[in-house]
Amino acid sequence: MNDTPRVAPKSPSEALKPVAPPAPPPKLRRRRRSPFLAMLSGLFTLLLVAAGVVGAGIAIVSNQSKAPGPLASDRAVIIPKDSGLTEIAELLQREGLIEHPLSFRIAAVIGGDWHKLKAGEYLFKARVSPQEILDVISSGKVVEHSITIPEGLTSEQIVERLRENDLLTGEIAQIPKEGSILPDTYRFPRGFSRKGILDRMARDQNVVLEKIWAKRPADLPIKTPQELVVLASIVEKETGRADERPRVAGVFINRLNQKMKLQSDPTIVYGLVGGKGTLGRPIQRSEITQPTPYNTYV
Repeated sequence: MNDTPRVAPKSPSEALKPVAPPAPPPKLRRRRRSPFLAMLSGLFTLLLVAAGVVGAGIAIVSNQSKAPGPLASDRAVIIPKDSGLTEIAELLQREGLIEHPLSFRIAAVIGGDWHKLKAGEYLFKARVSPQEILDVISSGKVVEHSITIPEGLTSEQIVERLRENDLLTGEIAQIPKEGSILPDTYRFPRGFSRKGILDRMARDQNVVLEKIWAKRPADLPIKTPQELVVLASIVEKETGRADERPRVAGVFINRLNQKMKLQSDPTIVYGLVGGKGTLGRPIQRSEITQPTPYNTYV
C-alpha cells in the first residue's frame, strides 16, 4: 500500500491563475566599515607603493653611481674649504666629472659619505664613477706636491724659495738660524704653510744631526754639533764635487788639530754678503784681511 500523500488536483480556474513568485530571502544587514580601519588600509597601501618607488629609485641611483663617468682624461680638482654636498656636486658637474648632481647627492646620503667629504686637491682618473669620486674625497688622500731644497743654500735663500712657491701659504716671520734646517725634498698638499715646511726641516735636521754626532770619531777636534754643521758647510762650499769633500775635510781637520787658521774663501764671502750666499765677483785682496765674524783668514 502506497503511503505517499495525494495532492488534490487543481480546478481549471485555479490552474490558470499566475503563480506568485517565492518571497525573497530576508536581506542580511552589512556591517559598516570603520573609517579608522579604512584609513589604515589606505595608508598601508600607500606605504607599499612608496616603498616600491623608493626601492626602484635607490636601485637606479646605485647603478648610476657605479657606472663610468663622463671625465675624458685625468684631472685634478680642488674642493674648497667649507663646501657642502650641494656645492661639491655642482663643482664636479662644472668640472665634467658627473652628469647628475642630484643623483650624486642621493648616492652620498645613501652611502653615508656625505658627512665625510674633505676639502683639498684630488686627482681623478678618466671615466671615474660617482662612487669612486665619493671614495676619493672622503678618504682625504689629497694630491701631494714637492719642493727640493739643494744642499749649500743659506737659510735666507731657502726662505726665499719657500716664498716663491705659490702652492704654499702663510708668511715666514723670522729666518731660521744658519744650519738649523735640513736641505731635502719635501712633499706637501696644496695650501700647506711655509712655516710648516720650515718646522719639518728643523725636526729632520735635529734627527740627522743627532745620529751623525753619536757616530763621530773620538779624536775629532769638534766640541759641539753646531761646530760640526759649521765645518760641514765650509767643506761643502770649498768644492762642488762630492768625491773631493773627504780630502778637503781632512785638510781642515789637520789645520784644527795644529791650531792653524782654516783660511777658507767661502767664509770671506759669507762675511761680506751673509745669507744672500753669492758675491757675484772675485774676492778682492783687501777683503781677504777684512775682519768679519766669519772670515777664517783673520
